[in-house]
Amino acid sequence: MKFNHLKSLKVSTIPLIIVAGSYAMTTNLFLSVKPVQADISVMVAQNPIKTGKFITVKQEKQTTGEVKIITENGKRYLELSSNFSTAKGPDVQVILHRNGQIGVNPKQNEYFNVAMLKSFQGGQRYLIPDHVNINEFKSVGIWCREFNVTFAFATL
Repeated sequence: MKFNHLKSLKVSTIPLIIVAGSYAMTTNLFLSVKPVQADISVMVAQNPIKTGKFITVKQEKQTTGEVKIITENGKRYLELSSNFSTAKGPDVQVILHRNGQIGVNPKQNEYFNVAMLKSFQGGQRYLIPDHVNINEFKSVGIWCREFNVTFAFATL
């Protein structure tokens, strides 16, 4: 019989009193207890809820890369891929939009502003507040608030 799986178990001893008739004896009972827990957050992070690839709207604001919405440790995040890149501009925001495509000048009631863009290049992550129903949104946009100009969008 093989016991290779027992190598990683933590073994503890506890005293045990055995009573038989009028005799009592003490012995040690060996117990092995080690809870097994899976790292669920890693498994969930590998299975995005929604994904999309950026399409440039404003030609002089070339944007590339992908976006995904994931759940990790009970929180939802919007992640831009490591190959994400967009043109520089003032007050550039990441938005969730109700339509699958975003026009150059979106209307305020059509989107939710997630956060100011952290960087014009590279991977980045944004927390999506719990009160936001992501099923109401069909795309992610890179948008300049100052001039109300969409650089790009990704249909989810």
